[in-house]
Amino acid sequence: MQSLYQILNLILDVVWFFIIAHVIMSWLINFQVLNLQQQFVAQAWDGLNRILEPLYTPIRRALPRMQGIDLAPLVVLLSIVILRIVLRNNAAFFY
Repeated sequence: MQSLYQILNLILDVVWFFIIAHVIMSWLINFQVLNLQQQFVAQAWDGLNRILEPLYTPIRRALPRMQGIDLAPLVVLLSIVILRIVLRNNAAFFY
């Protein structure tokens, strides 16, 4: 059971990293530091979008529209923090 706890933490860490990378990359693209005409940048951006859009889409439907501000990544990050707290508080169940 301890390995299940560690696997869940690893998955949450990977999703956290992907979201942070996606947010930073979106800022760099919007400020024209990165160019989507470059093949590597376009592939990385497309890959992150394909991974994260299934998480963002239901949240975007539930949240009100906010003139260019996307709060879906913030909601997912807060959800990850909440899941980590729940896992940590129930860690005894996994041992």
